[in-house]
Amino acid sequence: MSLFGNGLDAAVQKAFTRPAPKNAGAQMRYLVKQLKGTRAVARMLRISQRTVERYVKDQIKKPRPDLAARLENEVKKRWQPQIRAKARQKAATTGGIVIDTRARIGYTAPIGTTDENRLRHLTVALPPRYAARLFDAQEQGASDQQLRQIAAEALKEVYFQDGGRRAGQLEEVRFTDIEHLEFDL
Repeated sequence: MSLFGNGLDAAVQKAFTRPAPKNAGAQMRYLVKQLKGTRAVARMLRISQRTVERYVKDQIKKPRPDLAARLENEVKKRWQPQIRAKARQKAATTGGIVIDTRARIGYTAPIGTTDENRLRHLTVALPPRYAARLFDAQEQGASDQQLRQIAAEALKEVYFQDGGRRAGQLEEVRFTDIEHLEFDL
């Protein structure tokens, strides 16, 4: 997944009311319950059905690092879907989303302005419409570049143009060399 996609997922996961299962047996049992069988879980994780059954019975307790990462990723993708949907809905309709980033940000503007790219650390509250656009694009499988473009448009409107009160001739915002990116609902 991408930097922006992971950031959006992490922001939504902060809304969870209960922690996801931590050990391999509990994670495997959760996936078996969700996918209604060990065969589907085995196919998804690319392991044998018998291995899944042994994890479910706690005969195996410690998975290989690559399997542990896949297992945790699949559990987090499916954990508390209703709460995940409510958090996204709230951000997209009323709450908005906060972006905290340290990146090289510049813009294209008329001659005579200081439009050079420079390293900036910004923490900006984005309006709900941009949260909706980010979440919709993520659901539709948008690339990291497309999500970056949506975030750049949001920063242009909210940070540089201050909702239309200044920098009216600003054409495009460049958002590159991201050192840190975090979202919060």
